[in-house]
Amino acid sequence: MSKLICVTSRTLCPSPFLPRLEAIARAGAGAILLREKDLTPEEYASLACPVLALCRQAGIPCILHNHPEATLTLGADALHLPMPALRGLDEAVRARFAQLGASCHSLEEAREAQALGCTYITLGHIFPTGCKPGVPPRGVELLRQVCRAVPLPVYAIGGISPELFPAVLQAGAAGACVMSGPMTCPDVRAYFQSFQDRAPGAERSQL
Repeated sequence: MSKLICVTSRTLCPSPFLPRLEAIARAGAGAILLREKDLTPEEYASLACPVLALCRQAGIPCILHNHPEATLTLGADALHLPMPALRGLDEAVRARFAQLGASCHSLEEAREAQALGCTYITLGHIFPTGCKPGVPPRGVELLRQVCRAVPLPVYAIGGISPELFPAVLQAGAAGACVMSGPMTCPDVRAYFQSFQDRAPGAERSQL
């Protein structure tokens, strides 16, 4: 995966959801994580079908969230889980996913996710975010510790702006997850370009 994972939240979108995801997929996102927690498994699978298709067309991974059975039924091979769900998933089922991620909030959880077969993790929330009002951020130092201790790609999540993106990469993260920005920005391509412009070595590489 590339350096930016777009985490979805369709209720934030001021424009139609699927066209926005198509624009995001073509604008520089390294992957789309379809995280729509209010949907039933049936509703989620129905939404996932066109999202998987548009990601295939754009040539980026589509990571499904918290529905292992639906993920396998749809023929998808990338799944992201909260830690309690990861712990409860049978080892044989975990092994069926080419990409398996988990939402971690501590060094201990990161090590546990690795032991349970994850191929990458997210760690957060790193900076203050409106998604978790009043909850102190875990900070860049924890991110640095986890990146040093766990030999998996670590994606920072929580309050990641273009201005803060360099600090995340300098701490050793593989990249970052972004949600409200790509869901609400008026110009998706300009939004992703603003991250690319601030990445170390931006003049030589693409996100």
